[in-house]
Amino acid sequence: MKDLQRCGWATNDPLYIEYHDNEWGVPVHDDKILFEFLLLEGFQAGLSWITILKKRKYFRKAFDNFNAKKIAVYDKNKIEELMNNSMIVRNRLKINSAVLNAKAFMAVQEEFGSFDKYIWQFTGGKTLQNSRQNLALIPVTTRESDIMSKELKKRGFKFVGSTICYSFMQAVGIVNDHVEGCFRHKDLR
Repeated sequence: MKDLQRCGWATNDPLYIEYHDNEWGVPVHDDKILFEFLLLEGFQAGLSWITILKKRKYFRKAFDNFNAKKIAVYDKNKIEELMNNSMIVRNRLKINSAVLNAKAFMAVQEEFGSFDKYIWQFTGGKTLQNSRQNLALIPVTTRESDIMSKELKKRGFKFVGSTICYSFMQAVGIVNDHVEGCFRHKDLR
């Protein structure tokens, strides 16, 4: 696997390579995983993704394996416990937004039957297939991420700006942004 050509951001870090090769850009239709990525992308704001990947297992433990029903009822004591957990990103706004996002997430599930059905509507239920020669050509936002961000905010979600939404779309395969020379680009077409 070392000789394979990858996207330039997939450095020599084994965690990054594993994530790039097996998760990033793979279409996700499982609500629990979609919720996990939505929260993690929010926590990543202002930080590097490798920071989040290294803390991911600790996030899973601290946030009840991203169980939206449990997170939605977190109280002040639980939030203080999270604020004291040095293994995760300790940002009160982000932690509070996780609770709000859990409530908004469940409301979307109730209205649409699943978060999956709702979130994939922004691309007509299909992965947007991009063909970019290099990382510099990949935008940080798109028309679709702008619309997604606006709609999520209307529904009460926090930390869902257009840049975060586009990163989320890339992570869960709503868009294929592996560069053309990357071995995963063709795999995910």
